[in-house]
Amino acid sequence: MSADLSHVGIWLFDLDHTLYPPECELMGLVDDRMNAYIQRLTGLDDAGSRALRRQYFLDHGTTLAGLMHHHGIDPAAYVAEVQDVSMDGLVPDPMLRAALKRLPGRRLVFTNAGGDYAEKALVRLEIDDLFEDVFHLEAADYIPKPNRSTFERMAARHDVDPAVTCFFEDSERNLEPAHQLGMTTVLVGPNALESSASFVHHRTATLPPFLSGVRVRETF
Repeated sequence: MSADLSHVGIWLFDLDHTLYPPECELMGLVDDRMNAYIQRLTGLDDAGSRALRRQYFLDHGTTLAGLMHHHGIDPAAYVAEVQDVSMDGLVPDPMLRAALKRLPGRRLVFTNAGGDYAEKALVRLEIDDLFEDVFHLEAADYIPKPNRSTFERMAARHDVDPAVTCFFEDSERNLEPAHQLGMTTVLVGPNALESSASFVHHRTATLPPFLSGVRVRETF
């Protein structure tokens, strides 16, 4: 049965691996640049840099947050360097565009990526015109999801009422604060159907079919 989201008037989307699938491999390019940055900064080899990244992700939410905490790096310079990648792997999906367009109310992007990167990705996907705005890493003062203060900052900046908001995200742990605030949550991705987390309301392997089939209000 299709999900009943007829109460939703604000549609909030993560970007990477949510609005486009992992098969696009864009994040692989970013990963390579992140590893090169860490190797240059710390002198670690490839295996060591990847291990450090995993630890920082677990402890701080993003590699960047860990680097800021432990190494005092300039976050703006880091983001500009590691997210300066080709978007050629992103392919517009007419089904995604049509599914997004049918959603009544407001549409926003909420991402841990930088603003320039997010804008380029949305343009490449040919869906940039469908979103009211992007709450990106710079707007979050470089404090990433799942930090609850970042959710609260995003909600305040964009006048987001959690009771009528649905948040779509590929990272399970990023949905927990959204649920705590009162949002409806949707886990997206190839492993989403295996999730048993109580704070995940809906699950889908891919986004376009789910959005195409959900029950929505006619107008908001």
